[in-house]
Amino acid sequence: MGAKGKRIVTKTILYIVLAIVALITIYPVVYAVFGSLKTNMEMLSGGSLLPKAPQFKNFAEVWEKANFASYTFNSIFICFFSTIGAVILSALTAYCLERREFPGKKLIYSLYMATMFIALGSVTLRPLYLLAVKCHIHNTLWPIILIGIGAQGTNIFLITRFIAGLPKELDEAAMLDGCGPFRTFSLVLLPLLKPILAVVALFQFRHSWNDYITSSVFTMTMPELRPLTVGVVQLKYGASAAAEWHLMMAGAAISILPMLIVYLFCNKYFMNGVTDGAVKG
Repeated sequence: MGAKGKRIVTKTILYIVLAIVALITIYPVVYAVFGSLKTNMEMLSGGSLLPKAPQFKNFAEVWEKANFASYTFNSIFICFFSTIGAVILSALTAYCLERREFPGKKLIYSLYMATMFIALGSVTLRPLYLLAVKCHIHNTLWPIILIGIGAQGTNIFLITRFIAGLPKELDEAAMLDGCGPFRTFSLVLLPLLKPILAVVALFQFRHSWNDYITSSVFTMTMPELRPLTVGVVQLKYGASAAAEWHLMMAGAAISILPMLIVYLFCNKYFMNGVTDGAVKG
């Protein structure tokens, strides 16, 4: 087999692998969408992926039955402030760690990077909840938001690698013009960070929107504060204590839409940020 034949075989294998990965990734979404159009009996009996007769009334029933308007507002509230806070905190931290010199810089950077590989998960929920009680904010959504803002190791790593690819002459020129560190960051570097900040914002929005365990723990005794992810799971149990999977699938399909809309709007910046970060890093 010649060189041309080997390239064809390699590309064919690559396309097959990519197609399989894409199918595995997309299948749960397709299953949820089609499942949301079935009756509960049809869901439980299995069979065909496609619904026999689309039940669009499931969406109206879910919206009315599960108080989805309130759940949606809670999710948007959490995601908005969590995303804004994460972008600001990670950008400022990354700038200080990459461009400024101060005692203990290497140690702080190492600790941030360690959080990328250490996942304590639910072990930290009890002390975090007790801390929220001490601060008298446990009856609000702010503990969930602050917890989401706090874990920024991955985001800081992405932004520091992006800043490292920007010439330091930009900072020096700004300093010569009389700019201090904050003005140098906000006026010179921040506009250049838009692609990577869009990536961070999308990652943070996705994490905040999909978080279940933290939201479930902090809203366990306050149903009115539940976000969509927690509310969707509650749809599984109807008034008769029977599992209503069709309503749960309808709720899941509704909850997927905001994430898709955000991705469509941020897709250009997301791709630019990933590729630029890879080249600069």
